[in-house]
Amino acid sequence: MLAVDTNLVVRYLTGDHPRQSEKARALIDGEDVFVSTAVLLETDWVLRSAYGFAPKDVASALRAFAGLPHVMLEDGALAAFALDCVERGMDFADALHLGRAEACDAFVTFDHRFAKAARAHGFEKVRAP
Repeated sequence: MLAVDTNLVVRYLTGDHPRQSEKARALIDGEDVFVSTAVLLETDWVLRSAYGFAPKDVASALRAFAGLPHVMLEDGALAAFALDCVERGMDFADALHLGRAEACDAFVTFDHRFAKAARAHGFEKVRAP
C-alpha cells in the first residue's frame, strides 16, 4: 500500500495538470493507496481556496474519491461523519474536530458560527468557554 499526498488527490480530482493528473490517475486507479485524515483536510482547503469549489462540491468529490476500489482512508467513519456534516452546512475542519471529540464532555470554542451550526444540527455539546 502506498500513502498519497494532497497534490496527488487534487490532481486526480481536478485533472488540471495533464501530465501529473495522468500519473495520479494511473497510480490511484492501479495501486492500493492510503489517504490520511490530514490529506483529506488539506484537499478540502485546496479545492475551496485555490479552485473555488463550493463546500458541498468538495464533499461530493471526496465521497466519490473515498469510494474508489483502491482507496483506504485513515478513518473512514470520521470522514463519513464530517462529509455528512458538510452536506448539512458545517465546515469540514470543524466537523472533523467535532467527530474526533465525540467521547468528550463538550467541545469548547470561541467560534460562535461553528457552535451555532453544530447546535442547529443536534450537537449540543459545542459551547463557548
